[in-house]
Amino acid sequence: MTVICGADAPTFTVPHVTATGLAAPSRGARETCAWRFTIVSGAPDDNVHMVDREEIFVVLSGGVRATVADEGHALTAGDALIVPPHTPFALGNPYGEPAELVAVLPVGGRAIMPGMEPFIPPWAQ
Repeated sequence: MTVICGADAPTFTVPHVTATGLAAPSRGARETCAWRFTIVSGAPDDNVHMVDREEIFVVLSGGVRATVADEGHALTAGDALIVPPHTPFALGNPYGEPAELVAVLPVGGRAIMPGMEPFIPPWAQ
């Protein structure tokens, strides 16, 4: 058994988002990765990308605007979003407060960004 204390978990920052790595192979996970996202207020939903495995997001606080396969969805605390593999999606936060989410992806799941080779995000390594 491995315990990852949130206060000690590594953080990664990309534009408009901070990812806190929770469960990942480098932290003892063998099958499932999990991380916490903070999406700043006003974050655009123009970060369209895909993953090669199913990814699940659970909104803990605030709200996000998700676009999945060109269909928009408003999500608030308590809502979950299941993104199928190889489906274009983006998350943004048009609301007045940061949004907190937990994301879950199988170990080895790769992000697919336009013009880039597929890669495992650092918070999932």
